[in-house]
Amino acid sequence: MSTLYIAQSAAFQTTAAPALVATGTAIKTLLQVTTPASIEATIVEWGIDLDAPVFASRVICELIDTGAIAGGSPTAQTPGPWSDPNGPASGCTAGFQPTSEGSIVASRVGDVKTLVPPFNYLKQWPLGREWMVGVSRVFRVRVTATVTCNAYAYVIWEE
Repeated sequence: MSTLYIAQSAAFQTTAAPALVATGTAIKTLLQVTTPASIEATIVEWGIDLDAPVFASRVICELIDTGAIAGGSPTAQTPGPWSDPNGPASGCTAGFQPTSEGSIVASRVGDVKTLVPPFNYLKQWPLGREWMVGVSRVFRVRVTATVTCNAYAYVIWEE
């Protein structure tokens, strides 16, 4: 049986809520997950919440596969088990808030949404129609905002 895993754009909570990430107005990766040479990831859900001000705000949110190109120097995160707390550890590596975007030469879009108020979005794929990311790839949640806001994003996948 496969196991579901989650990664988010902040450290996993202990005694406080997850910290939000400031987006800025340039494109910014909030979260990235790298699949190893032996594992494909089947994305079953992703979501994002933002606190952008209502006036003249727009945020483009993307779930993309950037090939083998990861953002530079993210804060490392061990993906958490979602479906089985006693299940095996994820074979994927995750990170949030990379310091640079990296030179992406090709990408594949899993989902793109332009958000206007209210600024929250959740996507679940129907069973059997999930978005798949191949081995040795990087999938990311990226945003481009018209005004700086704070964001929280997550991805749940199956290995």
